[in-house]
Amino acid sequence: MTTSTTTSTTASPLLRAEAVHKYFGDHHVLRGIDLDVARGEVLCLLGPSGSGKSTFLRCINHLETIHSGRIWLGDETIGYRQQGARLVERPEREIVRQRRTMGMVFQRFNLFPHRTALQNVIEGPVQVRRENPKTARERGVRLLERVGLGDKFDAYPRQLSGGQQQRVAIARALAMEPQLMLFDEPTSALDPELVGEVLTVMKDLADSGLTMIVVTHEIGFAREVADRVAFMDGGRILEIGSPADVLDAPRHPRTRTFLSRVL
Repeated sequence: MTTSTTTSTTASPLLRAEAVHKYFGDHHVLRGIDLDVARGEVLCLLGPSGSGKSTFLRCINHLETIHSGRIWLGDETIGYRQQGARLVERPEREIVRQRRTMGMVFQRFNLFPHRTALQNVIEGPVQVRRENPKTARERGVRLLERVGLGDKFDAYPRQLSGGQQQRVAIARALAMEPQLMLFDEPTSALDPELVGEVLTVMKDLADSGLTMIVVTHEIGFAREVADRVAFMDGGRILEIGSPADVLDAPRHPRTRTFLSRVL
């Protein structure tokens, strides 16, 4: 009893996953993921720990390889290219180029401890994209102001709260001007009182039309911000639809069980 995994839009999706399988040894982590994400859409992935949500997110930007299936961003297959009748892994330089089109925010902030907030934000544009430092700095200032850290340009990570560090991490990802933003439980490592400030920034990004895939346990955020919610368990998408459909009237028994325990 599973709803369709396609969007209602007639436009070509920004992201498309087709029959994606992933193993860790004998453990079958992803069991045939099919998913389309439209441009400008916010999709929240819900599900218990170990359901494959974070692994799928990492497969999207090829931090994890897949064993079968395909993932497209636009009209390019991510991490692989067609060679005759089979797919072969792309050269590292092509994979790096593809990753530049996607921003990813992890559970942990992964900031450079010896660099200020602004230096962390402009590192990628200057070092990876060879952007003019003055231009990168100007945009970095705007991004830090956008995430509410206009007074923290010169602060080092150790001088920032967890919520502030995560907002720097979001600004850093945005500095690469991604087509798609991936969030892997971005509030799970935060103290409860700091969660709201990060979710507020994410809501602003959603309102701006940025395409986002968010792995989260924040049901309220999913209800308010997501265009669609997908429930995963056992490496499969069991149910997908609007927040009202999935959260208020779930059709799959496993979804109902999960929500009864977290709501």
